[in-house]
Amino acid sequence: MTLDAQTTAELAQYLESAQLSARPVAQISIAHPGLVMDDGYAIQAEIRRRKVLRGGRVVGWKAGVTSRAKMRQVGIDTPSYGFLMDSFAVADGGEIAVRELIHPRVEPEIAFVLKRDLEGPGCHVGSVLAATDFVMPAMEIIDSRYENFKFDFASVVADNSSSARFVLGGRCRAVDELDLATTGLVMSKNGEPVAFGAGAAVLGHPAAAVALIANLLARRGEKLSASDVILTGGVTEATPVKAGDFLQLRMQGLGSVSVRFV
Repeated sequence: MTLDAQTTAELAQYLESAQLSARPVAQISIAHPGLVMDDGYAIQAEIRRRKVLRGGRVVGWKAGVTSRAKMRQVGIDTPSYGFLMDSFAVADGGEIAVRELIHPRVEPEIAFVLKRDLEGPGCHVGSVLAATDFVMPAMEIIDSRYENFKFDFASVVADNSSSARFVLGGRCRAVDELDLATTGLVMSKNGEPVAFGAGAAVLGHPAAAVALIANLLARRGEKLSASDVILTGGVTEATPVKAGDFLQLRMQGLGSVSVRFV
């Protein structure tokens, strides 16, 4: 790490304030050009601590930049993770107020829900499948707090990997009932298809993204817990949205999930 505790806390406040006020800010590596990955995760952890102290509850985790399409879109080639708070959750068929976000985009994802703890290092796809209670369709609404949605790796990690909202729905299925690598999906916006893909786009198998998070958390002495929701990363590029848009995701064998932006 290159940052001391005071600077880490100041940058956490800077980024969380941007999120809470829906106000874009300059990426933090401009003022701190020596920023490294561990600095980013320390800032992210401080943001999480602040939210928990105010009564928020961590309900799971998300993987970021896990598909080649997403890597091309944001210009980053290393996956990351972020946390999910209870306040990020939106009901299937619910509404999201765009005034609470800066420049929202929607990603189609496969969500895992764990039935027991999962811990790295050395976590692998087999470990993940054995620890999974069920999977279900999900849409993640990402919203970088940085101006023009531009960032480098350490900066986006600090910004909780652009996490903002998520929607779960469809059917809950056991992992042995599906071939998740070949599970296909289509996401539409206002009735028009805008994204197509299959689970293999996420690191070859979406369970690999869960293992990745477990192994990265182990570096900080943390683990995934039973009942955690894990979003495994966008299968396709993210789709920009605005007020009035209606998004629906249909996933092979898993039903559909939808949300409206107002």
